[in-house]
Amino acid sequence: MSNNYVQIDPKDNVIVAITPLKEGTSATIAGKTVLLKENIKQKHKFTLHDFNVGDEIYMYGVLIGKATQPIAEGCAITIDNVKHASAEFKDVKENFTWSAPDVSNFEGRTFNGYHREDGKVGTANYWLVIPLTFCENRNLDVLEGALSEKLGYETKKDFAVDTDALIEKYKAGASTEDILNTPIITTKEELSKNRLFPNVDGIKFLKHDGGCGGIRQDSEVLCKLLAGYITNPNVAGATVFSLGCQNAQIDMLQKAIDDIAPNNKKPVHYLEQQRSESERKLIEEAVKHTFIGLTEANKIERKPAPLSKLVLGLECGGSDGFSGISANPALGYASDLLVGLGGSPVLAEFPELNGVEQELIKRCETAEDSKKFYDLMRAYSASAIAVGSGFENNPSPGNIKDGLITDAMKSAGAAKKGGTSPVVKVLDYTEQITKPGLNLLCTPGNDVESTTGLVGSGCNIVVFTTGLGTPTGNPVAPVLKMSSNTNLYERMNDIIDINAGTVISGEDTIETMGEKILDHIIRVASGETPSKAVLHGNNDFIPWKRGVSL
Repeated sequence: MSNNYVQIDPKDNVIVAITPLKEGTSATIAGKTVLLKENIKQKHKFTLHDFNVGDEIYMYGVLIGKATQPIAEGCAITIDNVKHASAEFKDVKENFTWSAPDVSNFEGRTFNGYHREDGKVGTANYWLVIPLTFCENRNLDVLEGALSEKLGYETKKDFAVDTDALIEKYKAGASTEDILNTPIITTKEELSKNRLFPNVDGIKFLKHDGGCGGIRQDSEVLCKLLAGYITNPNVAGATVFSLGCQNAQIDMLQKAIDDIAPNNKKPVHYLEQQRSESERKLIEEAVKHTFIGLTEANKIERKPAPLSKLVLGLECGGSDGFSGISANPALGYASDLLVGLGGSPVLAEFPELNGVEQELIKRCETAEDSKKFYDLMRAYSASAIAVGSGFENNPSPGNIKDGLITDAMKSAGAAKKGGTSPVVKVLDYTEQITKPGLNLLCTPGNDVESTTGLVGSGCNIVVFTTGLGTPTGNPVAPVLKMSSNTNLYERMNDIIDINAGTVISGEDTIETMGEKILDHIIRVASGETPSKAVLHGNNDFIPWKRGVSL
């Protein structure tokens, strides 16, 4: 990699500008010298030779677009002179061999997690409060107000206000000066120290807008997703609110739990409002049963677990022109390390695998999975076209501004998160991760919907790469944000956990950065280093609705 530009793959006929390049600059690539005919923005791409209309453009060694007008050698490719194009793919299983990376630096390493009766290990220990329909969201608000601050758990702010202290002072006849001098602000750190249940990381309230009003399939999928959260190893138990008349019925959720964990021993308490004596009685029962559940969850303590118990969600969002050459391939190397150690990385966001389908089909271990991936990608693409869109519309304005001008370009870089290992299983949305190795999970490209799906399928930790910055988190699994560039890390250090910009600057290689990522994952999984999303209380939860609304 030059300090100023890079050809990612020998097949590439466009070159990435690492720094802003001025018109007249000479760039030497693979023995050829190119004179830039215009200024090239940082993270954007310039041409290695002349292009005619219809000529194919390659990056990451794959087709990412076609020229829509003549482009001279040494000029920028933009949305005005290039359109999306991706390679065709077939359901053809090919031979694939893989050599795992050297994992000697991690052999024998463990993380301290919460061991569950089904053999899974959590990186956190939460109690969930779940509504089966949006009609019950208000009751979750009431329960949160009754429990969270009183038990020492985080609020939606960085601090809590102790108004009770002022009330007591007033009742005792305190003077105005005495009241003004009374400390009433408690920080999250201070709240945490005063937790009644130190082994419980929090109570999470999974509010959503589903469960009724849409097609029946959406309610069924919602129940499967919620069952995935209840059975996630980071969860000790749950309180479930039902109105009673909604599409997402209690027995649907119970069946979904049984399908995932037939011998589920986690406590799940169900409350149905239409059968309750009154709302007050409903809330009273919910508070008491949740409190009792917390007393049981508090009996579980962290103990050493092998790294094979890590189920790592791979996510990206707010990507930039550096994501595919720093953060994503470094995370991919960490994924390969985890596979070599018996763990399970999970690559999702199927719209962002557009253009690399054949490579992933080749890596599938079974013909059954290669066909399943082929069918899911075809069906997803068709559903997007049916509503007047398509994968080519995937790049956001932020992506385009920072150099990702076609979906295939964006996808080729995004897929690097999955490393190079074989695909052991292809899963549809809400299907559970049960096989060690790299899994593919069908989710949308939407950051929060995808992260929600990853955790619902069993991920106990997530790494989220970004080039533009994002505060995204999850109620159940710690989400680590990793920047593709140092500028972002320095500007948004309050929400970014790891800086992969050192790959761009040459301080790290993909391999050394990958090892740093895995080491950070282990510390977060052990409860030693909290993720920034957990510290800020980013509890984003959006179920994916795959049907129309009725």
